[in-house]
Amino acid sequence: MLRGITNFFDRMVQRFLPDAFLFAIILTLVVFGLGIFFTGSSPGQMVQFWGDGFWNLLAFAMQMSLIVVTGYILANTPLVKAALSKISTLAKTPGQAIVLVTFVAGIACVINYGFGLVAGALLAVHVARRVPNVDYRLLMASAYSGFILWHGGFSGSIPLTIATEDHFLADSIGSIAITDTLFSSMNIFIIVTLLLSLPLLNLWLLKSSGDLSKNNLDFLENEDKAEQQMAATTAELTPAERMENSRIISYFIGALGLAFIVYHFVRNGFDLNINIVNFIFLFLGILFHQTPRRFLNSVNDGVKNAGGIIIQFPFYAGIMGMMVASGLSEQMSNWFVSISTEFTFPVLAFISAGIVNFFVPSGGGQWAVQAPIMIPAAMDLGVSTAKTAMAVAWGDAWTNMIQPFWALPLLAIAGLKVKDIMGFCVIILFWSFIPISIALLFFN
Repeated sequence: MLRGITNFFDRMVQRFLPDAFLFAIILTLVVFGLGIFFTGSSPGQMVQFWGDGFWNLLAFAMQMSLIVVTGYILANTPLVKAALSKISTLAKTPGQAIVLVTFVAGIACVINYGFGLVAGALLAVHVARRVPNVDYRLLMASAYSGFILWHGGFSGSIPLTIATEDHFLADSIGSIAITDTLFSSMNIFIIVTLLLSLPLLNLWLLKSSGDLSKNNLDFLENEDKAEQQMAATTAELTPAERMENSRIISYFIGALGLAFIVYHFVRNGFDLNINIVNFIFLFLGILFHQTPRRFLNSVNDGVKNAGGIIIQFPFYAGIMGMMVASGLSEQMSNWFVSISTEFTFPVLAFISAGIVNFFVPSGGGQWAVQAPIMIPAAMDLGVSTAKTAMAVAWGDAWTNMIQPFWALPLLAIAGLKVKDIMGFCVIILFWSFIPISIALLFFN
């Protein structure tokens, strides 16, 4: 039965799921039509909403792009790569490969989702080289499955946003410490349950996978060639080239960065917001790459991996513009609120967030859309605002399993298309609904 279910979803995805960019275009057309049909907006108004919203997330898009790029930079440093290569030696069989990649990717995404996406993919490539008979598509799906944990981790944009003193809802709910969100018993239960169960689920899926996919190790081969070319530089260097290869410069600027990081935490306590996360990963990357030239080479590669995200973000901002300005997102959220009770509200908020995430695949952007509706409703029903925020956060993370937006960096490294992994991700989506819902229903 499991083989039949898995193969069914795999076939459906392979046949009908378009490229991630086309997926964004299709969602644009769907929201355009829904706005006209359900809100009474005219086609001209919907076009205006779309165009007005197109550039509204540029600052946030820059933060998100930097999280992916700086995560890639750090994951690609010799120190971290050596650690990934060492970890990959733990896998001797296909089953061990699946379990190892899933667990490590999950831990890495809890630390930082940009780092987790890239580290999981790089580890999967290292493991595929050592265990060539593993199903490569499932191995990469296992690496991506760890991404479902990100919004309950240290780079979660919603809990970090509401922990900031001047966030846009501060006047009504104040700032909510991460001890009430990320370190709540509810969130810890979800994190631990998924960390332990996802490796077993993916191992179970291994038994149902069909023909083995050919491993695509072009990434590592190209990387090896690049490193050989770097090592083959001539002894005669110009003054500019000496500066580019100077460790002193990297160590000096890296030390300045570390000094500010220490100052930040001494001054602000454990204030782990998006900007400081990017700052930490950026300056650790500078230090660990040791020379400006190696760092810049890694930056160039990281930007390539973020290319799909950069070009698609404005389209999703346009979708969000239509969703918000037409009132479509408000109608959708209000419908879930209207059928909620104090007991069911967190789960229904989670489901509504999962649906909205298809059209606004950005945790911070989605929070801007849903928070003005969900927070007042939670206060009226007597539901914790911290729990409501985490319900929306987990909804955003949940449907990322079948929303291709954030899979792009991993797929770029793997040399795969989104349809290659989404059949497996559908099963992961179904399973993860269970522990998340239990926590939202029964934990305070």
